[in-house]
Amino acid sequence: MSESANWDWGTKEKLIANINEWKRKFQQVREFTVSDDGEKIAVPVMMGEKSFTPCVNGETWEDTFERLWSLKFNPDNQLICLVYKDFEWAVVIDREPWEEKFDYIWNLTLSPDGKNIAVNIRKPEGSGVCLNGTTWENIFPDARDLAMSPDGKRTASYVQLKMIRPGDILAFLERVWTVAVDGIPWDKTFLNLWGPVFSDDSSHVAASVRTDMSQYTIAVDGTPWEQVFGAVWEPIFKPNSNDVVAPVQTPKGWTLAVNGKPIWGNFFQVWNQKYSLNGQRIAAIVAVDPSKWTVAVDGSPWNNIFNQAVLSPVFSPDGKKVAVAVKNSNRWTIAVDGSPWSETFENVWDPVFSPGGDTVVARAEKNGKYFIIANGKVGKRGYESLWNPVFSPDGEKLLIRCVENGKYYRRIVPVGEI
Repeated sequence: MSESANWDWGTKEKLIANINEWKRKFQQVREFTVSDDGEKIAVPVMMGEKSFTPCVNGETWEDTFERLWSLKFNPDNQLICLVYKDFEWAVVIDREPWEEKFDYIWNLTLSPDGKNIAVNIRKPEGSGVCLNGTTWENIFPDARDLAMSPDGKRTASYVQLKMIRPGDILAFLERVWTVAVDGIPWDKTFLNLWGPVFSDDSSHVAASVRTDMSQYTIAVDGTPWEQVFGAVWEPIFKPNSNDVVAPVQTPKGWTLAVNGKPIWGNFFQVWNQKYSLNGQRIAAIVAVDPSKWTVAVDGSPWNNIFNQAVLSPVFSPDGKKVAVAVKNSNRWTIAVDGSPWSETFENVWDPVFSPGGDTVVARAEKNGKYFIIANGKVGKRGYESLWNPVFSPDGEKLLIRCVENGKYYRRIVPVGEI
């Protein structure tokens, strides 16, 4: 059963908060965050000089902080944020801070089920990762990026093993970077690396690595592919598999490679590859020529070309369709299986498929307002703020989280009435 099955799908409308009152009450009201189920809205508010606190559904916390950012709700609707007070940074979960404090924290990351929390941390002795309040035993001169395993029990970050003096450009050649998994660094080091990612079973980690000044490849659990390339982009694991796929640059052009072996033809560029949920199909953004972007599915590019941008492809739940946000001649829209919607917009966000795959919705900006777009048709109402719509488990209704006339509403609307 999906998490959303337990949400309130029967109440047509709830007025959750009057944002206008908040703006009159507080010196500053910053960026809003809403819970997945739409029942809560939170925002950092300024109580006084260097004094901030979260405001959740109109209620402020008792504690105030000098800095406050990266607000996120977990599936239990607990608010998680990063705070700075008395020269220390901390993770706070619904008013309760972790016991350990840090010089700096960033990359707040939640596991898919929202029950595990990790951050990159910096302490006087160095940098690393803290998972659920427990910091890696090993600390490094520097740590960047953060990946959490699907089960939420493991973390990885790429780390610097040796301190480099500022301005020491030759130290770059010493290969001082590697990936640390649960604080344990790989045996092999590299000039630089990025994009660590876990396999579905949480047992393996892959990353893009630079082995020489002009050679790149993918390393899995510290072992590089035998093949090297002129460049690579971030890898992903095939669902329910230990196979790793990544875009790679060969003398003939860019292609996708699995475990080091090319599987597609060649393009001017390839990136942002995504598998269908069942792992049977794969799509990626490709450029067939400069400024000629499209999507290739299983190696075959769409016929329609877009001259500015194509974002990350989204598969329908059954893997039969692909939708993507595209930009052509300074206008955005959604393309489904290569066919763009006729309506275009100032901005558009990632498409969302219904559980059955027959309906595609997205939020879009048009003439300064935000709308829900369903299968290319613009919704009846425009909003001041809008978050991604969510389908009910049966695909018949949409949860709309919106701000209208300065008030935040949670609405349930039949898809046909958008």
